[in-house]
Amino acid sequence: MDRIKRVHVVGAGLAGLAASLQLVKAGVDVALHEAAPQAGGRCRSYFDETLGCRIDNGNHLVIAGNTAVMTYLGGIDALGTVGGPPDARFDFLDLTSGERWVVRPNPSRVPWWIFCADRRVPGTTAWDYLRGLRLAWARRDDTVTALLNRETALFKRLWEPLAVSALNTDLEEASAASLARVLRETFGKGGAACRPLAPIEGLSESLVEPALKRLRATGSQIRLGSRLRGIEFQDQRASKLVFDQGDEPLNAGEAAVIAVPPTVATRVVPGLTAPDAFRPIVNAHFRVTAPDDTPLFIGVIGGATQWVFRKPGVLSVTISAANGLVDAPAQELAQLIWPEVQRAYDLPVGPLPPWQIVKEKRATFAATPAQLSRRPKTDTNWENLVLAGDWTDTGLPATIEGAIRSGFAAASHLLGGGRTSLMNAHSA
Repeated sequence: MDRIKRVHVVGAGLAGLAASLQLVKAGVDVALHEAAPQAGGRCRSYFDETLGCRIDNGNHLVIAGNTAVMTYLGGIDALGTVGGPPDARFDFLDLTSGERWVVRPNPSRVPWWIFCADRRVPGTTAWDYLRGLRLAWARRDDTVTALLNRETALFKRLWEPLAVSALNTDLEEASAASLARVLRETFGKGGAACRPLAPIEGLSESLVEPALKRLRATGSQIRLGSRLRGIEFQDQRASKLVFDQGDEPLNAGEAAVIAVPPTVATRVVPGLTAPDAFRPIVNAHFRVTAPDDTPLFIGVIGGATQWVFRKPGVLSVTISAANGLVDAPAQELAQLIWPEVQRAYDLPVGPLPPWQIVKEKRATFAATPAQLSRRPKTDTNWENLVLAGDWTDTGLPATIEGAIRSGFAAASHLLGGGRTSLMNAHSA
């Protein structure tokens, strides 16, 4: 393939932004196209008229051990826009018993914290955690509940809330191998890698706007409202991108990164196999300010709520794998969730504050063994066309880390990295 001089990146979610940043860093001319009127995809902030403030369209948590995320933030001078507790800590509340506890992994890789009763889940022993090593030998078709006993206190109070949020799939059908990969890259690296981080202002302020600023500073073209309708091919190359506003020929030394959702990618890339089953997420936002000294987020056991996040002027709830709730009326959901939020943050009893319910019926692909086998590699049958997105074969479920890794891998491939391992692409 000719040396790449110009690349059209189609899709301005985190995968497309990551690919664009790596390409311009290498001196490549980039045109970034996005069908929506704003960049960020499923990871962005916006002003909500009902609440009268900016909110994130979803709740996304990253950790210090997310190497691609940290590289991305460093590359756009945005490391100072995220923050969190000084050490790894995960606060929980059991609504049934009223118990509260904090899981506190020690910084080193040797997990001595599981031998300390005040650092682990109440009602568990060190041996319970060691049984979780069964995941390390998960076979391709194993599900989470086939390897972990869902009747144990550890499962209900730690493995289940962590796994459901990471995989967005009911654990009866979710891939054990995928969960094992997540745990290796989090708890397996020690508490220093598990320190949670969240945007101080919002997702766009940390992950999107600084990236767009950097791209504009390099002279990159950013075309919002630019919808891809098709791709034409000739010989072994993509020869033309067809947009609503007009065609973009791909001449010698020009290439394309397709960083769109899988439903769009399979429409425009012939013969592409990609995930085709999806799972919903329900987010609830309440206009209320929690004290600054309260936890950044709290895991809730025994209710509809799974995680509550403290954000500026808002408490936000995430419910993953929300098949049983996504079709419920918004008012009903708000009334169901609000009392659980009050208990989580020990708020005074009061009326329902201003609220907003955001439903994503196709939030992520289903992290089942069957769907994982449908994830495509970065490269395609055409030498100047590559794929990016959290649905590609990153080895991780649909996460911010996976999306950014996929973008780095796409750029690396075009820059001469060939069939680059997505695990190593962030260092390119």
